[in-house]
Amino acid sequence: MNVEPTVRVEDKLYYNRYLVDVGRPHVTVRAHTTPSPQLLALLSACPARCYELNDNGQVEITVDGCIECGTCRVIAEPTGDIKWSYPRGGYGVLFKFG
Repeated sequence: MNVEPTVRVEDKLYYNRYLVDVGRPHVTVRAHTTPSPQLLALLSACPARCYELNDNGQVEITVDGCIECGTCRVIAEPTGDIKWSYPRGGYGVLFKFG
């Protein structure tokens, strides 16, 4: 029996790098006072954990570390809660292993 060692997603994400395009985030959250159910879903759905609640109870994003998987795009872009676009060439996630 061959048993693979357990590896956490966070450990694998550590190897990726992100080149920040200062002043031009590729994902922005619509201004809101109370987060929609879609925005709240992003708090747990984002595999890179880029979304979090601030002290005012609003959802914010930190695009540094975004792996551009599109999960947030599927959940919250159709409702207008986020604006998502591809980063400019040369910016964004840099995958170390592929």
